[in-house]
Amino acid sequence: MAERKSFLLRIDGEVLDALKRWADDDLRSLNGQIEFLLRRALREKRRLRESDVPKDPDSSYNEQ
Repeated sequence: MAERKSFLLRIDGEVLDALKRWADDDLRSLNGQIEFLLRRALREKRRLRESDVPKDPDSSYNEQ
């Protein structure tokens, strides 16, 4: 499994609140939702290969 790293993120309050609601709707943690959205965006823009994405059972649970 890939090494997990942490970092500080400054984010607009409205964006954070919207992400929290979305995470709740998708039954994910806020951190999980942010990582899910980033990975999806990276795949769509071909910045991340599928082989670079660790297999996480939660990542495909609500993927649309």
